[in-house]
Amino acid sequence: MGIYENFFIGIGGGTCAGKTSVAQGIEKRLEGRITLLKQDNYYEDQKNLSLEQRKDQNYDHPDAFDWDLMTDHVKTLLEGKPIEMPLYDFERHTRKDKTETITPKENIILEGIFALYDEDIRDMMDLKVYVDTDADERVLRRVSRDIKERGRTLESVMTQYRETVKPMHESFVEETKKYSDIIIPRGGYNDVAMDMVVKYLKKCHTQ
Repeated sequence: MGIYENFFIGIGGGTCAGKTSVAQGIEKRLEGRITLLKQDNYYEDQKNLSLEQRKDQNYDHPDAFDWDLMTDHVKTLLEGKPIEMPLYDFERHTRKDKTETITPKENIILEGIFALYDEDIRDMMDLKVYVDTDADERVLRRVSRDIKERGRTLESVMTQYRETVKPMHESFVEETKKYSDIIIPRGGYNDVAMDMVVKYLKKCHTQ
């Protein structure tokens, strides 16, 4: 473990690779010993822009995120203090007016496409995980999720994938694989890999 008492895990990978499923799988196995931070909640606040302007933003570029706030919140949790995590409205493309109080537990997970991207945040991690899933499968999952959960149309999802998701993945996300300690194929379907991560975490906390 690093300089903090809490164990900090980053779970990165492409859109809809299964990062959330892996994080939740680990959380379920550790029964309440995980604090989960979703990077998607740290998109920049865009209340100063019109809805049409918000729709035109590139949400798959690192600049779409509030790195200062994210870094500050990670440090605060690792210091054993609670945070007020922002909540993001994906239909309005901006933050909600309310926040969620997050308290630190012995394991803290940051999950998102750029979880392994920022050097300052990465240097605080005790374990770096990259979830690697076939691109065709990720596209199908993305279409289903964005239509069902985020109020998008099929046309808008496919346009966004072609114009920003795919090129940004190739330019920024894929390269973060090289920073990982563990690569998990098939995401949340890989029970063996999640069991191994949990076993490793338990071992670290007993040392």
